[in-house]
Amino acid sequence: MQPVKVIPLGGLGEFGLNMLLLEYGGESIAIDCGLMFPGADLFGIDLVIPDIGYLLERKSTLRGIVLTHAHEDHIGALPYILKQIDAPVFGSRLTLALLKNKIKEHGLEASADLREIAANQPWQLGAFKLEGIRVTHSLMDCLALAVETPAGVVIHTGDFKIDQTPMGGEYFDFQKFAAYGEKGVLLLLSDSTNVEREGYTPSEREVGRNLEAIFKRSHGKIFVSTFSSNIPRIQQVADISKRAGRRLVLSGRSMINNAEVSSELGYLDLPPDTLNENEPWQHLPPDQVTFLTTGSQGEPLSALHRIALDDHKSIKIRPGDAVLLSSKFIPGNERAITNVINHLYRRGAEVHYESVSEIHVSGHAAQEELKAMLHLTRPKYFVPVHGEYRHLVRHIQLAEAVGVAKENCFLLEDGQVLELTAESARKLDPIGVGRVFVDGKGVGDVEEVVIRDRKHLSGDGMVLAIMAIHQQTGEIVAGPDIVTRGFMRADGGEEILEGGRRVVLQTLKEINRETLTDPGEVQEEVRKALRRYFFKAVERRPVVLALIMET
Repeated sequence: MQPVKVIPLGGLGEFGLNMLLLEYGGESIAIDCGLMFPGADLFGIDLVIPDIGYLLERKSTLRGIVLTHAHEDHIGALPYILKQIDAPVFGSRLTLALLKNKIKEHGLEASADLREIAANQPWQLGAFKLEGIRVTHSLMDCLALAVETPAGVVIHTGDFKIDQTPMGGEYFDFQKFAAYGEKGVLLLLSDSTNVEREGYTPSEREVGRNLEAIFKRSHGKIFVSTFSSNIPRIQQVADISKRAGRRLVLSGRSMINNAEVSSELGYLDLPPDTLNENEPWQHLPPDQVTFLTTGSQGEPLSALHRIALDDHKSIKIRPGDAVLLSSKFIPGNERAITNVINHLYRRGAEVHYESVSEIHVSGHAAQEELKAMLHLTRPKYFVPVHGEYRHLVRHIQLAEAVGVAKENCFLLEDGQVLELTAESARKLDPIGVGRVFVDGKGVGDVEEVVIRDRKHLSGDGMVLAIMAIHQQTGEIVAGPDIVTRGFMRADGGEEILEGGRRVVLQTLKEINRETLTDPGEVQEEVRKALRRYFFKAVERRPVVLALIMET
């Protein structure tokens, strides 16, 4: 019997980029295909997606990409990946519906092969027999995956928590997990996001009670900002607004699109008088309107960001209005979010967010729920997924505490390969993985060296030395002129810049006449001389460029 290989391409060691390969007998499937939003250290980068170079070399073996749910960190990279790989994509009804908007934006609606799956309906993909298992999360129609291979059963939990009172009536399927546990689970791959939290993650309905208390004491306009994919939260805001006698107004393109799709499919029940920001709502009294907006993470172009800066074409914050940021501060976004909060306070708003109000609950399992998953499935081998390194370590400790043998727990990072049979497990040599940067329309054309240059420019600025040299004689015809950006003010550093000009002239004097006719050599000599000079003069290392014009 051949072994099954587990190969994470992303999501083990960071939040986002979730993508994992299962290989058996020359065939493979991918579970999820997510992106990651860049931190402040990735200057100018819009998105980060997994490096699928390993998969591209073996794309003929890929039988399909299977999605657990519709969050960006699990489906957001698909439009970019599908331009390189022709493979069917499997997902639940809501997952595919939300994915279609992304596919359409990239012009792939005609070529994408999207196939709907449902919980408790097994299907075959080559050597793999798969079945979706219903789990609860911060979104409807979420699935864990049971993958039967000749080597044994692999269960991937996807993102989950165990919500006993979920919105929409989609209950966590204890029985199905237990049935697989009775049958025998070779490997469990389990969500590690909230492993540091003790106890249980509260139910989504807890948020509803806290939101309603704020609604009852607010007398101005109410703004609720949350992820546009958090359909249960949107439903609660709609229900509370209706009970409070408020009309719901949707603001932000993704909020409007997702609400429309979810309503059409029956996952969302909005009041018939719901408006969007482009429809006439201005006649409504402040105490009779609720705005449901995007921008809870401080995104610069989002609806809430524009409203906070008083830059929205029609929606304005007035003193007495209430703003509820009903989402978690994603690590790396704290500065952007607090900037938005400060601007909202400047507008006179009463602002509620996770540090001061309990208006958000996580969609991820805390320790007791993670233990329950381990007890239900009783895996022989265990690998934590979806988390930073510390989360993976802590989850292994938790698994050992509930009885999984220490030698059967494996801490993998992106690119590390685990090979399993019914009787054995071992790590193989890692494969090459990485991150691909999306910058505007460019995918992968910005590499680490470019990011380092951008960081360098942001720290010490740039100096440009411009001169004209005679092509035949090497004589200086014009210049040198010293131009700076982000280095120092021209009117405050005349002596330093004049000193730089003298250094250039002295450097040119020391270069022999033949070399002076080679612009490339001159540029390099001038660049090195100016770098040495500026570090000695002001202890800074600007990016130095020399521009040589031949006459």
